[in-house]
Formats: sequence, C-alpha cells, structure tokens
Amino acid sequence: MPNDPESPASPAAATRAVLVIDDDAAVLDSLVYLFALYGYRVLTAPDGRRGLEMFREHAPAVVVTDILMPEQDGLATIEQMRRERPDVKIIAISGSGRGDKNDYLSAAEKLGADVALEKMDLAKLADILPALLKP
Repeated sequence: MPNDPESPASPAAATRAVLVIDDDAAVLDSLVYLFALYGYRVLTAPDGRRGLEMFREHAPAVVVTDILMPEQDGLATIEQMRRERPDVKIIAISGSGRGDKNDYLSAAEKLGADVALEKMDLAKLADILPALLKP
C-alpha cells in the first residue's frame, strides 16, 4: 500500500531507510545495529552490484558502502549512485586491503561520497549520523 509509511514504496519509508553495503558480515552486523539504534530501517547488500539493485528498488536516504568488495567495488558504486541520485547521502568506509586505505577514502570523496571513514570508526559515524540523516 503506497500510503503505508512502512511500505518500501512509501516516501516516508524511503527517508527512514539506510542501505549498508559490505562483504564483511561482522562489519555489516555492527552497522545494522548502529543504524537500528537510531530508528532507521536498514537494508543490506554484500557487494556493489547487489547494492545498486537495492538502491534502485528502495531509494534509501543514506548509503554506507565499503570500498573493496567483490562483484563491484565501492568506488564504482558511489559513482553510479551519484549519477542516478545526486541528493543521496553516501558514507564510504574502508579498512585494510590492497594499498593505502587513505588513498581509497580520498578517491571516494572525489567521486562524491559525503563522508569517508575508516571502516570501524563507529564512534565517529555515530557522531555524524544526526546531521547526515536530517530530512
């Protein structure tokens, strides 16, 4: 039902939805828990390709994406999302991996991420959530 605020098609539900894209189950679970504490409906995807599918289907207000993932990395995901919906808030996260994570975070910001953080800096993420998630 489109007027049901809990319906995925509802504009109210979309503004309350956060999409978390990460191939690390422990990180995914931590972020789901954090966003749920703030009262947001949390959608998840294990890679950028599936993340884009969820993004298109549910139109979340905020996307949190890892950078190094299988299928499609976070940089390509950020670039595509920014083209499709310039207004979406995007948080890029990166942990250890090939190369310097700061290079990946800098590249994510250049492609349009609103915020780029080290993967497990949950305290900082919690601090910026209220400002990022304002309607």
